[in-house]
Amino acid sequence: MNYFSSDFKLGILGGGQLGKMLLFDTRKFDIQTYVLDPSDEAPCKIACDQFFKGDLMDYETVYNFGKLVNVLTFEIELVNLDALVKLEDEGLKVYPSPKTLKLIQNKGIQKDYYTKHAIPTANYTRFDDIKSLIVAILESKIQLPFVWKCTEFGYDGNGVKVIREIADLDNLANVECIAEEMIPFKNELAVIVCRSPSGQIKTYPVVEMEFHPEANQVEYVICPARINQEVADKARAIALNVSEKFNHVGLLAVEMFQTEDDEIIVNEVAPRPHNSGHYSIEASYTSQFENHLRAILDLPLGNTDSKVAGIMVNLVGAEGFSGDVVYENIEKILAWNGVTPHIYGKKQTRPFRKMGHVTIVNSDIVEARRIAEDVKNTIRVISNT
Repeated sequence: MNYFSSDFKLGILGGGQLGKMLLFDTRKFDIQTYVLDPSDEAPCKIACDQFFKGDLMDYETVYNFGKLVNVLTFEIELVNLDALVKLEDEGLKVYPSPKTLKLIQNKGIQKDYYTKHAIPTANYTRFDDIKSLIVAILESKIQLPFVWKCTEFGYDGNGVKVIREIADLDNLANVECIAEEMIPFKNELAVIVCRSPSGQIKTYPVVEMEFHPEANQVEYVICPARINQEVADKARAIALNVSEKFNHVGLLAVEMFQTEDDEIIVNEVAPRPHNSGHYSIEASYTSQFENHLRAILDLPLGNTDSKVAGIMVNLVGAEGFSGDVVYENIEKILAWNGVTPHIYGKKQTRPFRKMGHVTIVNSDIVEARRIAEDVKNTIRVISNT
């Protein structure tokens, strides 16, 4: 099929920042894009060929959208699975497959899949609701502390909380959840695997993630991770095994823990471009977004090596500010060498909302990390009220 400057139509479910960054590469290759999103202010709206407003969880909306395109992908997992299954059964290429998404969309099912396939992961117990979890704690079947995760609809640090006493469960959503054993770890790592329908497969270098202690959001992504080669090789090998077991097409971001004794255990996965790969736009020979596009169209995969050390700083809404967004001091960081801000196009800020990111590239990873700290302490995402 001729994808370039032709009648070919790529459909994207979800119009957020991941889709917007993917659209940069579709523009580069002149590939037609249709986007479906529930918001009139979706970041993708300014960059796609056709924008459709609609509910991603509504069967008819997703099904009818899929009938308009030649290949369908997504930038968010919260989409109607039944519609994707029907479209795939009717011959539409849907990547990643709904069969893969079904195993990942619910974190309980995802964890069960790791156990079934002997993929190392933290011990866990599934619960139908908070009430049954509290009963298990009172009966000493679950030991405090542990990590609580809702199985569906979590995002950007929401739906995950460390539970140190029963009172910490107050005000949490009374939904299906898992209680996961807390793992002492040195580092949180991630590996992005890129895989095409014909079986081409590549991994990006292992990255290290530093998290905000309260918001449970990534603050910095550091590439390459500051770990020894043996640990890096082990992490990439486990990521490849996870990719094989899920039989995904496109990108699969595998988040992991490096334990105190240098074992690697899998935390969770995302079958799409991922926050841990944003550094690749400036630092890699081929960005994660271009390689996702290459993969789902079964084109030759690009070089995943880094040209230079890269660090990503997440830009999130500052505490105490809500309303029309202002990027305070952005002109200061724009004057610094190797610093590139990416603004997602969300007009309204609120505390900890992801509003953009900044990439820092430098031949010296230590210097890059120092500049990243300066960026974090200089730019602020606030409101004008």
